[in-house]
Amino acid sequence: MNAIIYCRVSTDKKVQETSLHRQKDELMALANKHMLTVVDCIEEQESGYEIDRDGIFRMLEFFSEKKAECLLIQDETRLGRGNTKIALFHQLQKLDISIYTGIQGGEIELSESDSMVLQIVGIVEEYQRKIHNTKIKRGMRKAINEGFDPSENLSNRHHAPGRERKVFPIEEVVRMRQNNLTFEEITTTLNGLGHPVSKATVHRRYKEFRKT
Repeated sequence: MNAIIYCRVSTDKKVQETSLHRQKDELMALANKHMLTVVDCIEEQESGYEIDRDGIFRMLEFFSEKKAECLLIQDETRLGRGNTKIALFHQLQKLDISIYTGIQGGEIELSESDSMVLQIVGIVEEYQRKIHNTKIKRGMRKAINEGFDPSENLSNRHHAPGRERKVFPIEEVVRMRQNNLTFEEITTTLNGLGHPVSKATVHRRYKEFRKT
């Protein structure tokens, strides 16, 4: 596997700089032990409670772009502390990233309390997704019940994209905005009703309508 080494200390004192070098050396040894290919080594002097860290976003970019599949850290507190640590572990779980720690000499073993919190976070996120999807479905049903006919715009679907101005019911967009739906929810509703249109187009047409 390709791996990212992440080292962090919380201050810029000289003794902490030495700690960064020690972390890096120990994690390079850990990578060699498990035959991992290190593609980047990130070193930061930042608070573990802070989520807005350049190194963290650089690390997540590697994982999101599938350039690495494994994270090496000295211990779990190097990744973060408090809620920040839980949020980052949750994100790494979603990306299916393996985590190795120097202190455990292999794959991380989370504490029972951390594992429980991550399970709860996952359940909450799933129900938020269900609520979001249910809200969209209700918006679609309401639009149809109020007389909107999605088949009225199906005649143009065979045309190549971009050849002509997209046609969709702007009055429905206005009505859904008045019902506090987001542009993302409105776009999903329109697509479900037979109007293949992007969120950017919906937003632009809505602004044009408001101006006129």
